[in-house]
Amino acid sequence: MKKQLLIVITLCSMVPAMVITKEPNKKEQKAPFDFDEVAFNWTRTFAEVVENTSKKHYKVSDLEECMIKAIDGFLSALDPHSNFLDPKTYKQILETTSGEFFGIGIVIDNTRQPKDKTLTIIDTIPDGPSDKAGVQPHDKIMEINGEQLEGMSTEEATAKLKGERNTQVHIKVLREGHTDMLSFDITRDVVKEQNSLAFYINEHNISYISLNMFTSTAIKQITQLLQQSKKKKYKALILDLRNNSGGSLSAAIDIAGLFLDKGSLVVTTKDKTHKETERYETSNNPIANDALPIFILMNNYTASAAEILAGVLKIHSEKLSKEAGNNHQKKLMVFLVGTRTFGKGSVQEVIPVSNNCAMKITTSLYFLPNDTSVQGLGIEPDFVIDRRMPPTEQMTWFTKFYGRECALPGYIKVDANKEAEDKDKEAEEEKKKDKEKKTWADRARTMLETDNQLRDTISLINLLYTGKTTCPHNVTTRTKAIEFLKSNFITNDKLTLEEIKI
Repeated sequence: MKKQLLIVITLCSMVPAMVITKEPNKKEQKAPFDFDEVAFNWTRTFAEVVENTSKKHYKVSDLEECMIKAIDGFLSALDPHSNFLDPKTYKQILETTSGEFFGIGIVIDNTRQPKDKTLTIIDTIPDGPSDKAGVQPHDKIMEINGEQLEGMSTEEATAKLKGERNTQVHIKVLREGHTDMLSFDITRDVVKEQNSLAFYINEHNISYISLNMFTSTAIKQITQLLQQSKKKKYKALILDLRNNSGGSLSAAIDIAGLFLDKGSLVVTTKDKTHKETERYETSNNPIANDALPIFILMNNYTASAAEILAGVLKIHSEKLSKEAGNNHQKKLMVFLVGTRTFGKGSVQEVIPVSNNCAMKITTSLYFLPNDTSVQGLGIEPDFVIDRRMPPTEQMTWFTKFYGRECALPGYIKVDANKEAEDKDKEAEEEKKKDKEKKTWADRARTMLETDNQLRDTISLINLLYTGKTTCPHNVTTRTKAIEFLKSNFITNDKLTLEEIKI
């Protein structure tokens, strides 16, 4: 039977100055060490420290907590994703992976470090406890039940947010535009699995789907969308993986199988000796329309399984592009848009140990079909487009009252000014209506309407469509299409400006 692993997808003293002379052009290398010998020497030292503490310390109030932190310190020093799970945190992890857990329904920033004073909320689960209570994306949690977050690990913080059903958790958050912290009493409940949202962009004949986590539900929803795309000739599909921190690897593989031939390699895992330990391939026949271009939106919060999906689709698309000259029939074209991904390409195994605890430890790395790893590097998009956030409330207010002629006292009014005032009033009414909207779909629709990355992607799709109809020889392969799009579309690429002497 195949080995089952619990994989968690997850984020000075003063010294005297001295002069050190080094040989030029020589890389400094650490001397090899004997693991058992070093471990024996330092565990003996640790035992001495514990013994002296028992004899000398004035008052040891909670030895168990000290031991937990000591072990966690050892594991956390190995890499950012290895750590020790105390009994309470380990129990919460098991509840989370079992399918039903009681929490407040938020997506958190896994890049957070224990020294950080806040925990950033990337998004709220639609119709979940936090969403209903009024918590918003980009709120920063400062306190949980009166405890400050500084020095608290992300696992500890999330464990405190979870608990028995219908119990309350009190949080304080910082929100842009508010000088004081906002308080929320949130009732824990079952977090419903809703991980995707789809729209049809009517004006441009483009389908859009966002996935914030890979689950079985996400597979069903994207399958339905692809089946519809065969009936209706869309210009392209936008697959939004921004803020997708991963989820189930098997779900990501199944989604890749909707686009790739059966038996296509998706990812392998390799241990510290670079030996292949696992190999994952697609197991179903694809259903996606070959002629439908796929534009994948991604950002620095696109991590783990989401990076694997984006990377494998790009690699297979490049391979098919090279084979196009050999009359290869499949024409899958995939383009990556946005910013470099997070770079989480490591695999963690949760190993139970004594005292109802567990250790989460990095055991291997993921490798894409071209034998490259995203670990620490991420994936670079084909078209680099940074996200421009809408102006803050303060900036909008300042522009309105200080950035226009009509803000000056005694300015001359004409009929056109009345029209401008009426438009401002209409805009204010629309803002009020937007604030009244509660559903995730409404909130997402409002955000997407001002999303420059989405709009630029639509422009790229329209440009590609124009190329197909006016000069198809320029976009016959993925490579040619990228050259065509980059020569006609301004992204974040550096501009060469030559001065004209006049």
